[in-house]
Amino acid sequence: MTSSNSPYAVEARGISKYFGGVSALDGVDFKVQWSEVHALLGENGAGKTTLSNVLAGIYRADLGEVAVDGRVQDIRTPAQAIEAGIGMVHQHFKLVEPMTVAENIHLGWPDTPTMVSQKALVERTERLMEDIGLHVDPTAKVWQLSVGEQQRVEILRVLARGARILILDEPTAVLTSHEARDLFKVMRGLVAGGRTVIFISHKLNEVLEVSDRITVLRDGVHEITRSADGATPQELARLMTGEERTLEIDHREITGEIVLEVKGVTASNDRGVVALSDVDLVVRSGEILGIAGVSGNGQSELAEVISAMRPVDAGSVTVEGRDVTNGPVRKLADLGVGHIPEDRIGVGMVGSASVKDNAVLRHYWTEELSTGLSLSRQGVIDFATRLVEEARVQTRSIFATAGQMSGGNQQRLVARREALLADRVLLAVHPTRGLDVLAAQEVQTAVIGQRDAGTAVMFISDDLDEVLLMSDRIAVMYEGRIMGIFDRADADREAIGLMMGGHSLEGAVTS
Repeated sequence: MTSSNSPYAVEARGISKYFGGVSALDGVDFKVQWSEVHALLGENGAGKTTLSNVLAGIYRADLGEVAVDGRVQDIRTPAQAIEAGIGMVHQHFKLVEPMTVAENIHLGWPDTPTMVSQKALVERTERLMEDIGLHVDPTAKVWQLSVGEQQRVEILRVLARGARILILDEPTAVLTSHEARDLFKVMRGLVAGGRTVIFISHKLNEVLEVSDRITVLRDGVHEITRSADGATPQELARLMTGEERTLEIDHREITGEIVLEVKGVTASNDRGVVALSDVDLVVRSGEILGIAGVSGNGQSELAEVISAMRPVDAGSVTVEGRDVTNGPVRKLADLGVGHIPEDRIGVGMVGSASVKDNAVLRHYWTEELSTGLSLSRQGVIDFATRLVEEARVQTRSIFATAGQMSGGNQQRLVARREALLADRVLLAVHPTRGLDVLAAQEVQTAVIGQRDAGTAVMFISDDLDEVLLMSDRIAVMYEGRIMGIFDRADADREAIGLMMGGHSLEGAVTS
């Protein structure tokens, strides 16, 4: 690594940023030392992403300056940020899936030789991986890689271009627990080699596990920078939100009637490989059935089958005895089935449309909104205004573009819209992924409210702690099969962990 001129890898001095007259950052000072993992915390809308985008050259600060290794830099573009030594890996990857790992790493890189052969690209990539200490098959197509491997390619792309300061935006949001542990090893290895990592996350336990120091932003203002040693999740949550909040859930014996039944369901994934194999499940009125499992073991396909987004090869799905196998989607909505999807941006909403249009997206045929041949303009405005107020969605206007809202506000909008549909069934798929503590608790509270109102809830999450917190019963999935089902009172973390890894336990209930 190149020698350093300053103890600080990067300094943001008095950074202010405004959007339409609204302050996103207000005089923020942020100092990150060399050879440390520095966590950047805050609620959705606190300014974390804005600050990281300023450092990475995506936004330009309205006031203040950025210094790298003690030298003030005029960073106007991501290319200039990379030249200064700052690179950013975004939560949503920017790889070209049909291309190989080697091709993706060299794509758009000025140092890539012209008219270079595939063999030479692979050899250059292997040398780069050896130098950095990160390894992925350079000949593999990106679409063949796991999410964790794709993330490694993104990190390699940034480091190959000379970045000494790496910004990771919610890097574990889409990773399994095992992949997250692997990422932490990578982060510590980079730091040991003299680089610096800025780690943006909402997962407080992970922050405390891997970080050296922590900075908290609140409402666009620097709240505190402190050592991670001795910090607690409760303290960090209080600093982020300005208040203490705990979620209390009453788990009780389930006596309601069966509302949702999945019987003998087999289905294939997008590549034609069996993703669900003879799955039997029931969800009763007034219960939350949690689905536990390592990501990629059929949970997503299960939700898609129930919501008629994926065809069933065999078996059936019924709601209160009515066959809804393979939909249509409108029939499910009419029967009171709501769906908070895994991908809120790509599936749950239309980012380029207004908040208003997204609010009525699944309600436009109701009497309140429809006049027969057209929509009632005032009815739509009233409905959207009410939904936004009830869900506490923070937006400057219901006519604003939905994609410009923070992730937490997008999820509040989608969750409330689907809850209004979910008289009988609610499918909640990773509903708190990427949300801060307060936003996650709001979504969790809304899900519990649905259960208490008599809705049958299926709750899917990769976070076992969250599944244990939320569920009245827990079903464990592995390679598209149900390994066992536990009542909450009998749930054993070790047994569930073994089942998530494919180990069958004698006497386990599987339906």
